[in-house]
Amino acid sequence: MSAEPRTPEQLLADLDPDQREVAQHLSGPLCVLAGAGTGKTRAITYRIAHGVATGAFAPTRVLAVTFTARAASEMRTRLRDLGVSGVQARTFHAAALRQLSYFWPQVVGGALPRLAEHKAPLVAEASGRLGLGADRLAIRDLAAEIEWSKVSLVTADDYVRSATRAGRTGAAGHDLTTIARLLGVYEEVKTERGVIDFEDVLLLTVGILAEREDIARTVRDQYRHFVVDEYQDVSPLQQRLLDLWLGDRHDLCVVGDVSQTIYSFTGASPRYLTDFPKAHPGAVVVRLVRDYRSTPEVVGLANDVLARAGRDRNDAAVRLVAQRPSGPPVAFETYDDDEHEARGVAERVAALVARGVPASEMAVLYRTNAQGEAFEQALAAAGVGYVVRGGERFFSRREVREAVALLRGAARGADPDTPMPQTVRDVLTGAGWSPTAPEARGAVRERWESLDALVALADDLAQRRGADLDAYLTELTERAAEQHAPTVDGVTLASLHSAKGLEWDAVFLVGVSEGLLPISFAEEDEEIAEERRLLYVGVTRAREHLAISYARARTAGGRASRKPSRFLDGIWPADGVHLTQRQRRRVRAQAVQDAMGDADPAVFEALRTWRGELAKETSKPAYTIMHDTTLVAIATAKPRNLRQLALLRGIGAAKIEAYGGAVLAIVADARTD
Repeated sequence: MSAEPRTPEQLLADLDPDQREVAQHLSGPLCVLAGAGTGKTRAITYRIAHGVATGAFAPTRVLAVTFTARAASEMRTRLRDLGVSGVQARTFHAAALRQLSYFWPQVVGGALPRLAEHKAPLVAEASGRLGLGADRLAIRDLAAEIEWSKVSLVTADDYVRSATRAGRTGAAGHDLTTIARLLGVYEEVKTERGVIDFEDVLLLTVGILAEREDIARTVRDQYRHFVVDEYQDVSPLQQRLLDLWLGDRHDLCVVGDVSQTIYSFTGASPRYLTDFPKAHPGAVVVRLVRDYRSTPEVVGLANDVLARAGRDRNDAAVRLVAQRPSGPPVAFETYDDDEHEARGVAERVAALVARGVPASEMAVLYRTNAQGEAFEQALAAAGVGYVVRGGERFFSRREVREAVALLRGAARGADPDTPMPQTVRDVLTGAGWSPTAPEARGAVRERWESLDALVALADDLAQRRGADLDAYLTELTERAAEQHAPTVDGVTLASLHSAKGLEWDAVFLVGVSEGLLPISFAEEDEEIAEERRLLYVGVTRAREHLAISYARARTAGGRASRKPSRFLDGIWPADGVHLTQRQRRRVRAQAVQDAMGDADPAVFEALRTWRGELAKETSKPAYTIMHDTTLVAIATAKPRNLRQLALLRGIGAAKIEAYGGAVLAIVADARTD
């Protein structure tokens, strides 16, 4: 269900001058250099809506291409909210697969070969045939090299020369000649199994369009206007497909930010964005510089990170201009070791939650996925929920699948006079949802959070579009297909690469030290420059709160040899003079004080004294016994029995059994006093 269409005047009135220039340029080549947080998606969706409203665009003849299914789904949602339907917003692969499936019977005959969901089994078999022998990590690296060669339009015969020119040194310990042999055997394995991979979808579509002018003409007649988002991430293969879609026309709008080019290892190249005016003479170039996402403090740091790139900085980079009011200063923190860093970040997160910042509006971002485990443990100990980006997909969760099935069943006999959000609540109550979150963590809380995300989506659709139950179910179907999950309540843990395109109220950039950022194996100038851009991406994910930290040593008592990232030279406070132990204690104490609220200070101090003594006796870190935020919760509620204690955040069955009696005794003593 789409909203009511808006007039051209209404659409343009919602935009700033630069966005308005984008929306009004409806013919010919257009290049939009859009900095982080400057409203690029808004600009291009309003451009499409404005083109439709003025009659310049027929919606069914517009193809908007994105790089993720989530971004495509978001674009379709925004267009529906503007009253525009019929526009095709798809990823390169989704658009190509649709065309390939349609034309394959005509060109080749028969059904399209099955699409292999994963490369790993194919790569493993090819590796085995060559006697290479490879473990899971090696298979992953070999698969990545195969993907690079294919998206770079490099064949097995040409691999050694092209890889040498690109500065690649092989993969998984194998030289270029061995990788070239693997490429050939990999294709043989696919042929024998009768399957194609994701890169083949693009390659085969390119082949058909290049060889069959009649089919290329059919596609060009269907789509007259093209929009490509995240154009800095285009690979040679994707650019070749785009050229074939266009033919000799130039009705193309591209949007990108060279400062967010962080996927060159996959074959992406920003040169198509920077060279766009040369490839399309007469192209209009518009810069979006007004940052509506982040505070001046965050924007200032982002600009400084890029400014210090010196000669490596690209002329196409955008210097952001903050539009939001001033916020808290960026926090810089040095910790003794990784465990203390995880604990300190968890304390800061808990303090923000206590001040009203939703957990779903916070993220902990790191360079490598291996760094995440320590933060999972620290957040769990603090009683704070978290979601690992890249973990189990939302729509694959059992409780979500069961809930959707129940909703579909209810749709057949739903009372049309009952508001859709209420119907959703009624159905999901039977599946375990309740208006208030359970205090327990673990599987029970995770199930509730999944169901609550479905309820929140129902509220949002009803408010924005007046959606009924059928429209809600259609939205769920589309989101499941695109893996566009609704927001789940929990702190996001994610790598910097996977955080691109997302934003949060509070962001914690952790492990920002030499050897991690830039990563140790980044040696060439361009590799170092990309690592700097990765930090820039991380910084610009934050709307208001931003904390940057690193640990001097990996383990407690280990050699304190780490230094802050070179990208923060001249930015880190006092040029690298770090906080003293006393200053760090003061910061942690302030975080606890922020969370105290109505807590009884005497109870809190008594609990903390008990915890400290127990930590010494058992040789455990104090926070693993009970986190400060849990002590605050106890000091606030002052439970009288185990049942009341079990309702508090951070208290599970194990803690009840081990410490319940002692805690109740401390609370009772304080009450007597």
